[in-house]
Amino acid sequence: MEQLQLDRLVGQLEGAFGEELPFSSGELSPGQVEVLGQVFGDDGYQSYLQDQVNRQIIRDFTVNAVMLGYLPEQGIASISRQVATPEGRAALSLHMLMSSVEQAAELLAPQEPEQLSRLKPVLKIPPYIKLVHS
Repeated sequence: MEQLQLDRLVGQLEGAFGEELPFSSGELSPGQVEVLGQVFGDDGYQSYLQDQVNRQIIRDFTVNAVMLGYLPEQGIASISRQVATPEGRAALSLHMLMSSVEQAAELLAPQEPEQLSRLKPVLKIPPYIKLVHS
């Protein structure tokens, strides 16, 4: 069995993405670049950005589920409590990423999702994936 190092996998993906798109269509002065570095490097911005990603995942998943007929439009109201907090959005978007739209009715049931908790690695070795060839 082959062991796959996650750092190497992420590096391969990053290399395959190509160049990042610029976030500004015009030239920026050194002062503007410094201010943007302060803003984008801040923990608050990183939390904001992750929350925006979670919102987009929830929007896309839910709209797809409704458009494909796996969720009635009224089903959206059932998630209003779940999506009202950053923690609820994080949990729901994670479940949506790991599910298909065919499971939308199950995911959007009017129950509270389990709270996410930070996992603590048991072993001190770097994470890896074992590929099993069939």
